[in-house]
Amino acid sequence: MYDYSRLRRFPDVEAPNLQAWDASDELLVDWAGAAGIAGDCIAVIGDEYGAITLALTDAGLHGIRVHQDLVTGRRALANNARALGSDPDAFTTHELDEKLLRGAQLVLVQLPKSLAALDEIADAVARWATPEVVLVAGGRVKHMTLTQNDVLARHFTSVHPQRATRKSRLLVASSPSSPPSPPSPPSPPAEKPLPVLETTMHVVSHTADGFSPVEFTLCAYGGAFAGSKLDIGTRALLDAMPALSAGYRAQGSAVGRSQLRKNGAAAGQNASNGGPGDQISGVTNEGMRVIDLGCGTGALAVAFALQHPTAAIVATDRSAAAVRSARATVSANSLDDRITVTLDDAGSDLPDGGADLVLLNPPFHLGASVHEGAGRRLIEAAARLVRPGGEVWTVFNSHLDHRRALTRVVGPTEQVSRTPKFTVTRSTRHA
Repeated sequence: MYDYSRLRRFPDVEAPNLQAWDASDELLVDWAGAAGIAGDCIAVIGDEYGAITLALTDAGLHGIRVHQDLVTGRRALANNARALGSDPDAFTTHELDEKLLRGAQLVLVQLPKSLAALDEIADAVARWATPEVVLVAGGRVKHMTLTQNDVLARHFTSVHPQRATRKSRLLVASSPSSPPSPPSPPSPPAEKPLPVLETTMHVVSHTADGFSPVEFTLCAYGGAFAGSKLDIGTRALLDAMPALSAGYRAQGSAVGRSQLRKNGAAAGQNASNGGPGDQISGVTNEGMRVIDLGCGTGALAVAFALQHPTAAIVATDRSAAAVRSARATVSANSLDDRITVTLDDAGSDLPDGGADLVLLNPPFHLGASVHEGAGRRLIEAAARLVRPGGEVWTVFNSHLDHRRALTRVVGPTEQVSRTPKFTVTRSTRHA
């Protein structure tokens, strides 16, 4: 029997009450073992830290294909495989695409939190796997809903919940739905239309001097948090942006814009259009370097870019779905030459002290658990990324003690605005 206790979550947050697997992982592994399907016909989706993949490879299966949305999960899988001496050639990693699923007869899925993400996964499996594919999705009973069955039923004609055990349950879906029949006379076989990118237009009204209303399009794919809507934390930071900008003093920096990426890729190019957006409090901000850390669908990066036409921005997130969505958002607003979007864990591929300003809306959940660790990691990353004298603008849930952490790790921190739910602060990096 596989020893799951050897697995670690690193580089994700680790704590005594957080482990790298749960009973639903074990149920999925047991199902695969009983199915007797070859490893190269198995795909695994949402394996958070590698528990499913590495247990299957330990059982002698090879050729398993894996998709993980979070880059922290991808790195944890690689770290665990290396630390436990697993065969590095026993599995391959993929995006959620045809290469992951072509020829798959069994797809094991850790149920995502969002129904939109589950819909995207089910659509991909039904579209690209074999007609005989069986999708087995597992989760903790307390996080499961009947609506998840309905989502799977959109893409499979047979959906059967299994009996719960150890507070976990499996959903088994089979017989992918066929696309609508083509009109007569029949031409080439019809294919299911690809999912449509969700888009929403937003307007942020500013009344401060030098700020005009910002109108932008926000795009989202299935797995992105909040979809194409503005989550209320982002809205709070956008609303406070004029007040934050009024107190910001751009200063020179020894690190050039071309050094924003360690790997040498060019950062967004400056596109000065003139007008009041080129200045903050009367100080010219030529080439200001900004990082949107944990960018989600890219709302903060795009809104800031539209108000500050000379800023060069890197937007980064650990979620592949968020990065894909942010890139679509950037393109929809014609900002590809000024905003670079990267998949990264807490800006680990960005240089120390390379930013004049960091925008931060940290999460307070780790998967389904409420935990401040994810937010604290990003605060520490922001302190590393911003130059001495630069600033970190943060929005966080008002009940969290992030202001104390920002003061300790970044530097002097002042409250800019506060509601019963959210607080916005400005922190200045100490020397």
